[in-house]
Amino acid sequence: MKTMPAAPATAPHPGWDEGDGAQEAEFKPLTAEQARELSRTQSSWSPWMVVALQGVVGLLVALGAWALTGRVPVGWSAGYGALAVVIPAALFARGLMRRVPLADPRARAMGAAFGFLVWEMIKIALTVAMLVAAPKLVVDLSWPALLVGLVLTMKVYWVGLMLRPKRGT
Repeated sequence: MKTMPAAPATAPHPGWDEGDGAQEAEFKPLTAEQARELSRTQSSWSPWMVVALQGVVGLLVALGAWALTGRVPVGWSAGYGALAVVIPAALFARGLMRRVPLADPRARAMGAAFGFLVWEMIKIALTVAMLVAAPKLVVDLSWPALLVGLVLTMKVYWVGLMLRPKRGT
């Protein structure tokens, strides 16, 4: 029986040009102190801050739609569109903030990724269900107003990214 020769231990990655002098970067894990310092200097918002900001924007959009048109159903429609973002986002935030105690860091990371995927699917399904139910729940529904409320409230994620608090230097 013939066997294949073993590949050299320092075989370059396929497609890399050995002649350009590029060296393979070595992965170096952070120390506990480096991780704390990185965490301290990174800025972030709580998911609940984003949900609260979405709620405020949704309320302003609903009041603005009512004020601009003078029609209460238009305001309710815009408000319902905002609720179709805020309620699923609150459920999503609640699901992500739940801690699952796992000893293995890799299992924790996989659990977090899987949890994110599951809660995102739940959020999308709830949003779609709320949109399907809208004609039965909102009297004299205005789809354009509902969509304006939905889109403007959804865009708060981007505003949150731009306005996130800065920590450290």
